[in-house]
Amino acid sequence: MDDTRKLPLVYVRGFAGGTRGIDKAVGDPFYGFNEGSTHVRVGAHNQPLFHQFESPLLRLLREEGYELLVQGSQETYLAEHDKIPAHTVWIHRFYDRSATTWGGRPQEYQLEAAAADLLDLIDRLLEKTGAPAVLLVAHSMGGLICRCLLQKVLPDRGRAAADCVAKLFTYGTPHGGIAFDAGGGWFERIRDTLGIQGADIFGPRRMYEYLTPQAERDPDGPPEGWDARRMPDGPGTLPRERVFCLVGTDPTDYDVAFGLSAAAVGPRSDGLVQIERAYVPGAHRAFVHRSHSGRYGMVNSEEGYQNLRRFLFGDTRIEASLVDHRLPGGDDVVWQAEVRLSVRGLPVVMHERVAAHWCPIQLEPPADGAEASVSLATTFLDSGLRASTDEPMRFVLDLRLISLRERRGILSLGDHLEQSADFSDTLVIDVGTPEAGPGIWATWNSDIEGAIRDHRVAGEPRVDEDPTPERWVAHLSLPTTAAPLVGREARIRLVATPWT
Repeated sequence: MDDTRKLPLVYVRGFAGGTRGIDKAVGDPFYGFNEGSTHVRVGAHNQPLFHQFESPLLRLLREEGYELLVQGSQETYLAEHDKIPAHTVWIHRFYDRSATTWGGRPQEYQLEAAAADLLDLIDRLLEKTGAPAVLLVAHSMGGLICRCLLQKVLPDRGRAAADCVAKLFTYGTPHGGIAFDAGGGWFERIRDTLGIQGADIFGPRRMYEYLTPQAERDPDGPPEGWDARRMPDGPGTLPRERVFCLVGTDPTDYDVAFGLSAAAVGPRSDGLVQIERAYVPGAHRAFVHRSHSGRYGMVNSEEGYQNLRRFLFGDTRIEASLVDHRLPGGDDVVWQAEVRLSVRGLPVVMHERVAAHWCPIQLEPPADGAEASVSLATTFLDSGLRASTDEPMRFVLDLRLISLRERRGILSLGDHLEQSADFSDTLVIDVGTPEAGPGIWATWNSDIEGAIRDHRVAGEPRVDEDPTPERWVAHLSLPTTAAPLVGREARIRLVATPWT
């Protein structure tokens, strides 16, 4: 794949609701991709503070050299120019034909039609830029439009998804649909039966229709066990490693319908999309404490942008896993891991899975004969963003291991210590640049004297344990204090690969 900094980027917005919402959406020239924010929550009590985030659109223009070629109308610009630069941003304005504000008779919105129109836009961009593919960035329902394109529209036309799309990044997309904690299933049944304001697109029957190629569809609807989140693999499909799902974990700040939406969906959500429904299995993902949209939304957030930028344009991928662990205790002990990942020089946490946000990592005993392995985090780094070219790329991984004792599914408080961890330490990881080689240095904070910011790497990087070209693997033992908890063989596996 050519340098992704030279690929056209197409933004696909989320669900606007009925006519009033659609009319409001089309009044924005960039469908919300230009929205910034001024609020962040920090500290133990999540106090709001001022932080000015300009918007993902403005940051891409300023920091990645992208251009906007609107000049009155992006459609007119495309029609009147035979050749255009590849590093440009485009908005898929699929709602325009369904708005009443232009006069005439608006068309009824159909998700499949929006996906077909997206392909038309992509084809024009590929023809006029000469680029081999585009980058798709989508919020909420926009991710489902992109998946309809990849999983139905292109296969129905006998075309390969990988020939059109290089990467897909989704913010808060309900990959598994929208469900509610409240109502005992009645809310979903009413929505899917009546299709109020077209919201049945978030139910399983409609999702099956627009995510399944015509040749594979069962006229009786989705088969038993069908999972809307899953994307196909095989020849011509977009590899799941080229998909990134940003998952929000802050329902409290989603104030749509005066907070009733968040209350109905439940605490394990971003206020609209439940955490377990917000990602594609096998795709990359990061969890951020942001709501679905609004003042503390994920699209207009520093956390969202930094994950987006590094996934699209980074040059190194790092995967961290806990392996070869053995969990003590009987059947009444539940083990969880909490992780936070931060990249040097950034004012935000890039990835955060903690119990307080309803998303810790559950540690389960491995199946018989299987390796004990659980993914902790995957992050993308960009050697061009270092403050100094003399230093490696650095990020830290905070790791906490927590045990809970349950009896018949009820937490036992006899020996419970709230918000305390059985093990807690920070792994400081330094990564060499692709040009110099992806060597990795890793040290536990408990072994570092003084402040982490003053720590400098010394000596040779850790030995590469994998002879595979362009893949660097190392294992790091946990501190000895963790041995009684996870066994002396437990290690952190670090895998570095080039990312283009």
